[in-house]
Amino acid sequence: MKNLANYITLSRIFFVFIVAGLLYCKDCPYSYCIAIILTALLMWFDGLDGYVARKFNVSSKFGALLDIMGDRIVENVFWICFCALGWIPVVVPIIVLTRGIVTDSVRTLAFERGYTAFGKTTMMEGKIAKFIVASNFSRFTYAVCKAAAFFLLILGNYPSEFAHQDIVLNTGLICTAVSVIFCVLRGVPVVIESKKFFE
Repeated sequence: MKNLANYITLSRIFFVFIVAGLLYCKDCPYSYCIAIILTALLMWFDGLDGYVARKFNVSSKFGALLDIMGDRIVENVFWICFCALGWIPVVVPIIVLTRGIVTDSVRTLAFERGYTAFGKTTMMEGKIAKFIVASNFSRFTYAVCKAAAFFLLILGNYPSEFAHQDIVLNTGLICTAVSVIFCVLRGVPVVIESKKFFE
């Protein structure tokens, strides 16, 4: 039970590469269906790993870092694949990758000084910063926006046409825009509060 949460996180990384491969198998009639199911599964696993860690009291700094790494790999694989397939503009992965590199670099410095991204030892000190970055509301809302974007973009680009497909696709693009805005907004307090590490 000790490493179950970490195995769940690692399985998300495994599944996202399978999904990426399936999106390029347009000749296989079931590839998108499997991709949609696996996407829903790995999005569910995004919350499950943290729940398991808290439920069995096995939370650790390593687990927190692994969770962030898993999040980065999953979202970057999705955004890059969607861009390569022509579903979203290149600015989306550029913004997300840049924000991830900046915030993770700052968090690495914070980690060396005993801080974590979330939890009791979070590097965030201000109430507003904690709410934007570390609150359950913020983290949950951002995760839901990303999950909806991933799911709807895959469904909206399904090779066979279906009723209201354009609505599904446009909703996926709106969720993508909201996710990118959320991504940037959640990164700003991390950068602002990092100044204490350079004093």
